Amino acid sequence: MMAGGGGQLKFLDWYLKIAAVSALVGASMELFMIHTGFYDKVTVLESEKRAWESSPEAQAMKEALNPWRRLDEEKSKP
Repeated sequence: MMAGGGGQLKFLDWYLKIAAVSALVGASMELFMIHTGFYDKVTVLESEKRAWESSPEAQAMKEALNPWRRLDEEKSKP
């Protein structure tokens, strides 16, 4: 007699069902994002964000929000 052998197969079947449903849900979400143009919109937003972060206005704002940054950098130098 095998102790607990049948129970492991029952759980394996349950895990395979969960994996199949999860893969189906994930694939459905990806298809929805492709169909609605989500990735194109995100690409445009990310490029605009990077352009803004490298602009002089953004650098000035970053400097203004942390006036102690230079003091912290000088302290960390040996």
